[in-house]
Amino acid sequence: MEPLLVTDIEAAVRSSWGADTTTPEYRSRWHPGNPARDQCGVTALVVNDLLGGQLIRGEVRVGGERVDYHWWNRLGMGIEVDLTREQFAPHEIVCGGVVVERPPRIVRLREEYELLRDRVLERLRAPGAAGRG
Repeated sequence: MEPLLVTDIEAAVRSSWGADTTTPEYRSRWHPGNPARDQCGVTALVVNDLLGGQLIRGEVRVGGERVDYHWWNRLGMGIEVDLTREQFAPHEIVCGGVVVERPPRIVRLREEYELLRDRVLERLRAPGAAGRG
């Protein structure tokens, strides 16, 4: 099997998002025009599964007030991978970023995480998914 490229992983993740993989309490605001919306936690976990590294959590602020958290990944040599940053409107500012230890067991968003992970792995196993470039 040829090695996976980050672009292969990104394409598989982006094509696997849906309303059913987003945070349930925000599911009603998800739409295909902004598919990354509320996908950051499960996406960061799937990227961590595939590439390792660290999970990073920052704050989403509007008017200086924290309204949510945002998750992404940090790989070796400080390289950051954030496949969902485009979800935010200009008034939503992501601040900070601290390393958060991956929980030994996924409890919150477990079903959404497993659904996204399974879709991504299936797409990556598809013929021609790896080694393009």
